[in-house]
Amino acid sequence: MALTQRPSLVFANSKGEIIDYEGLEMAGSSAGEFRRLEPEELIPLPVGSELFVLPGRLPVGIEPESGEPALLDENPYDGSSEISAVAAFMAPAHTAVYSAAYQTQENAPLLPLFAYTAVGWQDGRFVVAAFRSDSDIRQDPNGFNQKQIDKKTAAKLKKYPHNRLIQHLGKCCLTYACPAARNYFLGRWEAPLPTSPCCNAGCVGCISQQPSGCCPSTQDRIHFVPSTSELLEIAVPHLETAERAVVSFGQGCEGEPLLQAPTLESSIRQMRAQTSKGTINLNTNASIPAAVDRLAQAGLDSIRVSMNSARTEFHRRYYRPKNFSFAEVRQTIEVMKRHGRHVSLNYFILPGFTDSPDEFAALCELLEACQPDLIQLRNLNMDPEHYLKTVGHAPSQPALGILRWLELLKTQFPRLKFGYFNPALR
Repeated sequence: MALTQRPSLVFANSKGEIIDYEGLEMAGSSAGEFRRLEPEELIPLPVGSELFVLPGRLPVGIEPESGEPALLDENPYDGSSEISAVAAFMAPAHTAVYSAAYQTQENAPLLPLFAYTAVGWQDGRFVVAAFRSDSDIRQDPNGFNQKQIDKKTAAKLKKYPHNRLIQHLGKCCLTYACPAARNYFLGRWEAPLPTSPCCNAGCVGCISQQPSGCCPSTQDRIHFVPSTSELLEIAVPHLETAERAVVSFGQGCEGEPLLQAPTLESSIRQMRAQTSKGTINLNTNASIPAAVDRLAQAGLDSIRVSMNSARTEFHRRYYRPKNFSFAEVRQTIEVMKRHGRHVSLNYFILPGFTDSPDEFAALCELLEACQPDLIQLRNLNMDPEHYLKTVGHAPSQPALGILRWLELLKTQFPRLKFGYFNPALR
C-alpha cells in the first residue's frame, strides 16, 4: 500500500488517547531544528514498536501551506490545553531519521532511557521517520512464541539450578523480555554472556545503573561474576548447535566486561578448546587495549565498540570514563585489526548530532585511520535534550540529514558495512 497524503501530526489527550490532527503535518526534530518530512524518510510503524506519551512536552507540527513549524498547545477538538507530544520507540533493526518534534514546558520531567522517534498518521496507519537498518530477523517480535519461550526457559532453569548465569538469564528472558536471552533459551542465533557487575565509566545513558533521583535504569545489573564453568555451560552447547551462532560478552544488564578480562580469557580459551564453531564476540567500551590483545590471542573473533561520538570531548562528556580516554578506544580497534579480527562500531544515532558536519568529519577520520568493518546503527536511548545539553552540542552548520549522512559514508567507504546486529562470522 503506497503512502499518498502527507502525514498528519499526532498528539495525546488528557486521557492518554492518541489522536491525529489533519490541521498540521507531522514534523521531525534534528537536534531541536524542526523539519518537514519527505516520502523517502517515512516507513510504516514497525511491528513490535511502542508509542510513548511525552509528559510536559507540546507537539510541534508543520503548517501545510507555509511549510513552517507550528506549536499545538491545546486539543483542537475540544479546546483543552491538556495535550502531550507522542513519540515512537521502534522495534529492533530500525534506525531513526528524525526525533519526535516537541516543545518542552517548564518543570517537565526527564524522559526515561528510550529512543524517541518522530511518529505521525498517514493513510490510515502510523508512520515513523526511520528506515530498516538490518534485514536480520533475529529480534523481530513476530519471531517469538511466548508459550514456547516459557516452556523452554522453565525446562533449562530446572535442568541447571546451580548455574547462576542461566538463572540470571531466565529473569532477563521472563521479566524483561530481553530478545538475546529469549533467543538463548530458544537455542538460536546470538546468546548473551553477561559477566561484570562493575564498570569503569559513568555513562549518562547507562541502562543498568543510574544515580538515585535520576531517570531509573531500565533493567537490573548482574550482581556477580560468573565462573568459567558457568560461562562454558552456556556458550559451548550454543556455539555447537545454534544456527548462525554468536555468544557475546557485554550486555545491557552489566557493566564493562573488560574488567573481568582474566575470566573472559580463560573462558574463551576453553570454548575454543572444545569447539571451533560459531562466533565469540565482545561488546565493550574498548577501554583496555592490552586486555583485548590477550582476548584476541585467546580466540576472540569480534568486538563491538560502543561510541556516542568520534570526538574526544563529546565521548568524555557522555561516558565519563574512569582511567581511560578516547585514545584507548582507538587503540583497542587497532589491536583487533592487527589480529585480523572483526570490529563493529555500536554508533549511537541521534538525528542532528550524529549527522552534524563536525561529527561526520571526525567519524570519517576515525574510519580512515582505524578501519573498522561495520557500523551498527543503534538509536541513542536517552532524553534527546538532556543528551545535547550534557555533551554541549553547539553546531556551526546545519545537519546533513541521516539519510544523506549514510549515503556519503557508503560512497566514501565502499568496503564498510552497515547494520544493527553483531554478525555471525563462522
